[in-house]
Amino acid sequence: MWAGRCAIVKEGGVRINQQIRAREVRVIDTDGKQVGVLPLSEALRLAENKQLDLVEVSPTAVPPVCRIMDYGKFRYQQKKKVQESRKRQTQVLVKEVKLGSRTGEHDIEVKANHIRRFLEKKQRVKISVFFRGREITHPELGKEMLSKVYEKVQDVGAMEGQARLEGRNMSILVVPK
Repeated sequence: MWAGRCAIVKEGGVRINQQIRAREVRVIDTDGKQVGVLPLSEALRLAENKQLDLVEVSPTAVPPVCRIMDYGKFRYQQKKKVQESRKRQTQVLVKEVKLGSRTGEHDIEVKANHIRRFLEKKQRVKISVFFRGREITHPELGKEMLSKVYEKVQDVGAMEGQARLEGRNMSILVVPK
C-alpha cells in the first residue's frame, strides 16, 4: 500500500502522497470525519501510520482538501463507475434510406417497409433522394418522391423539419412517434 506508492506518477489530475505541494492541507479521515488543517508532513505521517495514501481531493480549495484512503481501491471504483455509465448510454442511430428520383412503385414499397421496421425499433431514419445528371433541374420530383414515401410511413413516424437540398441529394428526417 503506502510503501510502493511514494513515486506514482500523477494520473487523471489527482496528486497523492509526495506529489502534494501545499504546506497545509485539510485532512478527511477514512470514515469521512474532518481531522482538521494539518501541515503536509503530519498528514503524510497520519496516512502512513494507517498504511493508506493521502489523496488530494480538492486541489483548488484553500487549503487543499486531502483524504486518507486506499488509492488503488479508489481508482478501481472510479473505473467501474465509468464503465457502468457507458453501459447505460444509448446511442441514437440514424439509418439512411436512399432512393433515386425515378424509383419504381414496387421499390418504394420495399424501402417504405424498411423504414417502417427501423421506426418500430425506435431509430431515426434519414430518407434521401439522389439526383443523377440533369435530374437536379427538377427538385419537385425529389419532393414528390419524399412525400410518397413519407405518406406510407406517417402512421409510425413523424417528419422532423422540411425537405433539404444538399448538393445532389434531397432529404428529410423521420423520427419514431
